[in-house]
Amino acid sequence: MRFVLFVFFSLCFISCKNEVKKNIVSEIETNKPIIEELESPVQGNSSLPRLYSNGKELFISWVEKKDSLSSLQFSVLKNDIWSSSEEIITGNDWFVNWADFPAIAENNGNILTNFLQKSADGTYTYDVKLNYFSSEINSWNKNMLLNTDGTESEHGFVSMLPYQKDSFFVTWLDGRTTVNVDREDSQMTLRAAIVNKEGSILEDTLLDERVCDCCQTSAALTNNGPVVVYRDRSDEEVRDISIVRFENGTWTKPQVVYEDHWIMPGCPVNGPSIDAFETTLAMAWFTAENDNPRVQVIFSENNGKTFEVPVRLDSGNAIGRVDVTMVSENIAVVCWMEPQGNDTLIQLQSITINGDKGELITLVKTRSERASGFPQIELLGDNLFAAWTSLENSKATIRVAKIAKKNL
Repeated sequence: MRFVLFVFFSLCFISCKNEVKKNIVSEIETNKPIIEELESPVQGNSSLPRLYSNGKELFISWVEKKDSLSSLQFSVLKNDIWSSSEEIITGNDWFVNWADFPAIAENNGNILTNFLQKSADGTYTYDVKLNYFSSEINSWNKNMLLNTDGTESEHGFVSMLPYQKDSFFVTWLDGRTTVNVDREDSQMTLRAAIVNKEGSILEDTLLDERVCDCCQTSAALTNNGPVVVYRDRSDEEVRDISIVRFENGTWTKPQVVYEDHWIMPGCPVNGPSIDAFETTLAMAWFTAENDNPRVQVIFSENNGKTFEVPVRLDSGNAIGRVDVTMVSENIAVVCWMEPQGNDTLIQLQSITINGDKGELITLVKTRSERASGFPQIELLGDNLFAAWTSLENSKATIRVAKIAKKNL
């Protein structure tokens, strides 16, 4: 294993805050990758980054905290320059959680984001609220309710994708069946819907009637339609990763991707991540059955109908918090966190569909506590971009870096 050596040196230049910092990390040997940190568009006490690439631009959203007030912000990277950060919406009644972070997606100039708003005094009673920016009228439609069940229960862990002309596919965990029922009948569910440009919620559909309570969902768009992966939950408390697929105009039944057979009485708060390139899917996930915590990646070449044999990526121990992005038809890059002595590392590694691994890259040393959140990666052009929450100073902030795809 080779580790990236970070060399920080002084630069004398005049730059606006949106320009890229050049050569923050320089190449020590010609065969080692360069990690180039960018000037972050994020200001103030901020966390919960989320990245989305449409192939031409890179979107980042985050939550900024000022006393009791939370604000959802976003910025767009184009030609290595961030746009000025824009405040979408603010509130002092939000549910802001380290693992349940807002999503962002773009479709033909239209933008969809979400946040979580408290619906009652209970710890986990909150709704998913959506914000839709229409490029046609250059205006936001804000504070739209996604879950229309009217129950004071948990709703969150949203994933979203551009879908059809001006619409978005959205999936989330929905706790409407956890209230006003006997304890043994209380189950978290997985649902999906389409959000159109008028902000209407269409085709609200139950995908799975019993899932893990608080693990992230992930979705990808294949040639057949959207697929959703999530941590399932059997009657025997097996919490392996399952997939549902939209195929021939209907949703398939849940299918376990790979049988880890991880039996756990509580939620590990550690969901999967999936990405698609035409008919090929790559999925990464964390599991810890038999006290063997690890990060695995698996491929499918038929839109998620069947999967190959998984490959382990970590160095013998893992925290998880995975993200994955495909950089070509046959190659994916996975990001995860793992301990090394007293440190916690954010790791990156490419892997081919045949199981061949690229060089293991340590993006940065971080901390393992919840506030460090879930690092994110996305591909834009010939570069992989990463964003993570930094806890180096007294207040959290977000850092952003890029790595040339050829060096992965």
